[in-house]
Amino acid sequence: MPRVRRAESWELALRVGVRSSTTRGWTLREQDGYARLEVRAADSPRQTTALPFRWSQQEVGPILARVRNIYMLTLAGHGLDDAASIAEGRGPQRQDGWTEALQHFRQQKLDHGGAIRPITWAKNYAPVLELAVQLLEGPKSPPDSASLLDACLRGWAPGSRARQIRAQSLAQFLRHCVEREKFPDSWRPPLDLRPHIGVPAAETAAGHRKGDPFSDLQVLQLLDSLPKDQPGRRWADALRLLAELGLRPIELQHLGVRSDPGSGQPLWWCTYRKRSGGGMTTPRWVHPLPLTDWDGRRQDWRLLERWRAGAIELPPLGNGPGAADAIGTYLKRQQGWVELRENMAEKGERAVPYSFRHGYSLRGHQLGVDAGSMARSMGHSLEVHLRSYPWASGSSTAAAFARALGDQ
Repeated sequence: MPRVRRAESWELALRVGVRSSTTRGWTLREQDGYARLEVRAADSPRQTTALPFRWSQQEVGPILARVRNIYMLTLAGHGLDDAASIAEGRGPQRQDGWTEALQHFRQQKLDHGGAIRPITWAKNYAPVLELAVQLLEGPKSPPDSASLLDACLRGWAPGSRARQIRAQSLAQFLRHCVEREKFPDSWRPPLDLRPHIGVPAAETAAGHRKGDPFSDLQVLQLLDSLPKDQPGRRWADALRLLAELGLRPIELQHLGVRSDPGSGQPLWWCTYRKRSGGGMTTPRWVHPLPLTDWDGRRQDWRLLERWRAGAIELPPLGNGPGAADAIGTYLKRQQGWVELRENMAEKGERAVPYSFRHGYSLRGHQLGVDAGSMARSMGHSLEVHLRSYPWASGSSTAAAFARALGDQ
């Protein structure tokens, strides 16, 4: 009786990786010690192509990267064999200088300006830029920057962080090509990348790209519902800081207090630096906007005083971007949060950890703080603030127009 060979763990992981990065019907098998890609599409004959990688654990990374690139090339209209040839550099190519431009751009990102680390290049830039160059030097080259963006982003979920990062990376490369390599201006990327990044299907159905702002009363009611034990008090202080200072969750780990050079008064200081398409944000002063309760009384949580005295102990927030996930995980276990989400959903609104930050923006504008000052305190550009953060609610808009017309 023939002996049945059991698949090793890395083989199972490899096949799972192929399924998660392509679509139904894409799989791998071993043939003569090498990897072979098979594609079974509905109403189409089975297609197969050999890959130049040995069937071994050491080749898992290159195999997955090659399959991903072949898949993206097929989405751009290439057949499986043509896609495999182009991905291997054997397909017919147009020598328009894209490969050389990519080399120059990589050197610029790694060695000049706000230099990035090689691991950042490998994770956030190389996957999409190598695919872009393969498409641009292939027989069916996209005619302009918008078409290239669509072709290169198609394989990542609409609205996902991964798709956003790759859109921004490709846009940076295209601007480099136009401004430094003197490529035609038709390759300049669109100013607004949102149509290419897209929106998750669930959020599209709900009519929202991001979360909606919390009102002061919603925040106060949520805080009142949290457990009163020590862990609950730590989480409550973290949420108070988010609400009163308008912080990103990750910025809780970059928060401190400094003396104002002019007045000598202690003020909140945030050292977090966020990389964006426009460059790197800078450390900043953060100005509190206390919340108002049911009776119109401004809340005095003494956050700055307690922070300086070491009386505020933050809950475990994980590392880096994991802070938002940690806060979201904690809130999902709280009945007050569940009820808040349900109440907002009934009105077509969406509660997320960033809703505390959105509420800060709305509160500031309702108090008359100008957009430029709000943007500076929140740590982003005026353009981002005007595009992405709430300025008014329905009730405050009606009240503002009533005052303008002398009705109040």
